[in-house]
Amino acid sequence: MEKTEHNYNAFDWFKKVVLKNYSNFEGRARRKEYWYFVLINFIISFVLGFISGLAGLTFNNGNSGILDLIYSLLLIVPSIAVGVRRMHDVGKSGWYLLIPIYNIILAATEGEQKRNEYGENPKSSNHEINEIGTSQE
Repeated sequence: MEKTEHNYNAFDWFKKVVLKNYSNFEGRARRKEYWYFVLINFIISFVLGFISGLAGLTFNNGNSGILDLIYSLLLIVPSIAVGVRRMHDVGKSGWYLLIPIYNIILAATEGEQKRNEYGENPKSSNHEINEIGTSQE
């Protein structure tokens, strides 16, 4: 039996980004999905960097670990994809990821409550029922 998003823990959100939406740049990502991905990604990167340092798997005079470099390269596409979907949730183009500081403000901002040009609100579970009585533009 598959969990619903309501019952996801931090690692479930991470798996959703990496396994289910690896290169999905369409749609929207809620704050919870984005920030749990960032948190788990940071923890895994830190642990792999620590292991690389202990095992001597480093280069550049010990400043860079091989394991965390490989991990980062594997996760660059889903990292960008979840960021783009997060920008979509607040009604902005994915290109807003390239604007320093403002992109962090947007990532922390609550998404638009209703459907926007990028899709349905990822928080709402009954999309059709929420459209009853609203004007369609």
